Amino acid sequence: MSPEKILSRFYPEGSFLYEVLIRHGRTVAAKSLEIAARVAHLEPDTGFIEKAAMLHDIGVYMTRSDTLGCTGEYPYVCHGYLGRQLLDEIGPGCGLDSRYGMVCERHTGAGITLENIIQNNLPLPRRDMVPQSLEEKIICVADKFHSKNPSKKDKIYTVDAVIRSLSKIDPGHGKRFTVWAQEFGLT
Repeated sequence: MSPEKILSRFYPEGSFLYEVLIRHGRTVAAKSLEIAARVAHLEPDTGFIEKAAMLHDIGVYMTRSDTLGCTGEYPYVCHGYLGRQLLDEIGPGCGLDSRYGMVCERHTGAGITLENIIQNNLPLPRRDMVPQSLEEKIICVADKFHSKNPSKKDKIYTVDAVIRSLSKIDPGHGKRFTVWAQEFGLT
């Protein structure tokens, strides 16, 4: 099943949020494939990357975000693990394995460590949510160059801007992103 059809199960086709997610997903997929080409010698699964990048934000409708018009019950930081739950539930019927849900859960920030969750009392399950696979890291990195915010839809962030932004959240986020950006030849 196509990512667009999967998204349409939760977001009415043509709705504001559907269009935001399709635009953002396509942009992140394109950037992810660009990064994957830089590390082709590592043999990233580009078919998986393209589809997973389209679905990485599927859980946002269950969260609160004025910018995106989301009126869900959970804080926005929860959209990753909620997306994993969704894809774990519907995945087998849509031809998706558990890797797709892991991308959802692990793409937020530069991944969220158990230590971050505990120290900041985040409303997240108590487990590490940091990208592990090459494909997860590529999608996580690509996502940081583009915002879902409609007022910033055409803005492309620089590596330095992403590092500064992530470092404000937590120095570990900035360090992880820096390592990945270097590994992917982005710096």
